[in-house]
Amino acid sequence: MRQIFAFLMVSLDGYHETMDADLSWHNVDAEFHEFAVAQLDEADTLLFGRRTYTHMAAFWPSAAARQLLPATAERMNGYQKMVVSRTLTSAEWAPSTVLSADVAARLTRVKQQPGKHIALVGSSDLTASLLGAGLVDELRIMVNPVVLGSGRPALAGASRVGLELTRSKQFDSGNVLLTYRPIS
Repeated sequence: MRQIFAFLMVSLDGYHETMDADLSWHNVDAEFHEFAVAQLDEADTLLFGRRTYTHMAAFWPSAAARQLLPATAERMNGYQKMVVSRTLTSAEWAPSTVLSADVAARLTRVKQQPGKHIALVGSSDLTASLLGAGLVDELRIMVNPVVLGSGRPALAGASRVGLELTRSKQFDSGNVLLTYRPIS
């Protein structure tokens, strides 16, 4: 059975973005980009909330993205994408499907289909919702060595879920990847 793994970048004080949606504080380098490609290679489907999908769809199909990060762009553009939204009726970044109703049931069916894992990238609100619904099989949190002081808290509104740390990895940049499995 396929699994959904969620990946979030967070500041040391627990924010996933600033109030004005600035992500320039993300601590990324060559080692991070190698990690990102390896992580994408575990999946064949990408899952986003509407806001993250909109940002990703504006960047990854661009010539700048394909020139700057060709391996990542190839995967981001080529993989099947699902966007969870109550407001979108179509999604232009092909191949994409909009999920607006019965999201948990539809994702449960997708998880039962053959294929690689489903990568839930960014989308903190959606991650919080799916974590509470028991649909996230692995939570990957990359803590960046920066304090923002304010912003949008990661996983705000999530139901209480116990987690077991299954792996941790320190990057030369100072980032630390914490990988958790939800437990009952």
